[in-house]
Amino acid sequence: MTDRKQGGGSGAGSGAGGGAGSGGGITIGRMTGGAVAAGERAQAENHAERAAHHAGKNESRAERAGRDAHPGTGLVPVPAEAPGHGGVAVGELSGGAVAAGRQARAVDSSREVLAVPPELLEAVAELRRQLPLLVRAEGDGVDAVGDELAGLEEEARRTGRTQRGRLVRLRALLSSGTTAAGGLASAATVAEAAGRLLT
Repeated sequence: MTDRKQGGGSGAGSGAGGGAGSGGGITIGRMTGGAVAAGERAQAENHAERAAHHAGKNESRAERAGRDAHPGTGLVPVPAEAPGHGGVAVGELSGGAVAAGRQARAVDSSREVLAVPPELLEAVAELRRQLPLLVRAEGDGVDAVGDELAGLEEEARRTGRTQRGRLVRLRALLSSGTTAAGGLASAATVAEAAGRLLT
């Protein structure tokens, strides 16, 4: 027997029980995302996009503590006991993948996305306009930068967000000193704005 729950839903006291000899089940205090499967050869696969959450810049430590202490907003404690031998107990699951059972498999292919602020989008557009003005040389890395910028701008204008991995790659390209584009003032602006989003 295989029970599966995937992506986006929410619930409290979620559970997936394996069949006889399956190696235990899964108990979850609260699930707001991710994938879960229990049973022999069970597979849990999470391919969702998940938005990053950052605390407000002006939120104090006391305010965060008060918010977390409020019923329904804090983390759910891990259940006291896992369901059966080899089972898994999870307090809070908001992403990722969990599988329990003989030859069970968990695959987390989710992608974290970040909201793109207007200043980053403006800097990206400006850098794209400046790239054709550079004197090119073989292996100058400009094409790689251009591809990442184009992808970022397209995503941002369509959805208002972009993948964390794209920001990581773009910042690395612009900060490594291996591309001619890195010397442009707009490149420094893009790298700095990307760095702020990633921290």
